Amino acid sequence: MANPFAALLFDMDGLLLDSEREFMGALVEIGTPLGFEAEALEAFFLTLVGTSAAQTSLRLAEFLPASVDAVAFEKQWRLANAARRVGPVPLRPHVGQVLPALARAGHRMAVVTSTKRAPALEHLKHAGLLSYFELVVAGDEVSANKPDPAPYVHAAEALGVDPRNCAAFEDSDTGTHAAVAAGCVTTQIPDLRPAGLPLPDLGQHIAQDMVVALQQIRVLDHTVA
Repeated sequence: MANPFAALLFDMDGLLLDSEREFMGALVEIGTPLGFEAEALEAFFLTLVGTSAAQTSLRLAEFLPASVDAVAFEKQWRLANAARRVGPVPLRPHVGQVLPALARAGHRMAVVTSTKRAPALEHLKHAGLLSYFELVVAGDEVSANKPDPAPYVHAAEALGVDPRNCAAFEDSDTGTHAAVAAGCVTTQIPDLRPAGLPLPDLGQHIAQDMVVALQQIRVLDHTVA
C-alpha cells in the first residue's frame, strides 16, 4: 500500500505502552495508607493523563493536603511504580504487530511524548520498540508541552516534513488537542478517561484500537490483525 503520509507520529504512554494503568495502581498503593480513598485517587489520576511531568507535579501539590510533602510523595510514587513492574512495560493492543508491518512498508515514524527523554528511551528500548522510530521527541526537550502543538511541530521539523502531511495518534484529550493544533491528521484511540466525559470534538478520527486507526486513514490494509 502506498504511503499516504510523510510520517506517522505516535504518542507513547497509553497509546503504544500500557503504562498508565501501572502508574495509577502505584498511586493507589501509596495513597491509600495515608487515608485517601482508592476511587478518589483514581479519579485524580485520570486528570493527569497526557500531561507533562511538570504539570503532574503541580497538580499533585494542589491535590495533596498541606500535611503531605508533595515532593517526597511524588518520589515515592515513581519508585513504587518502578518496583511494581516485572519486565518491560506491556504494549497496548496490536502495537507489537502493527509497528513491524509499518516499518516493512517503509513508513517514517516518530514518538512524540510528554515523558522525559531518558525514561522514554528506556521504556521504548525495553519494550522492543525503539528501533522502529527515526526520532523520539520528549517532554523535556520542547519549548512547550501538550496541549501546545510545539511537540508535534518540532517532530515534523526534525523529520523535514510538514505537520499537515503527518498522521498523529493519541489516546488523551491533551495530546489530541496538540496534534490537531499542529495540523496533523489526528486519530484518537481513547484509553483511560473519566466515566461519562465526552471526547473533544476537534475533527479528529476516533478508533477503538491501533489497527482500526490505521485502516481508517488507509495506512494499513485489512490483512493486519
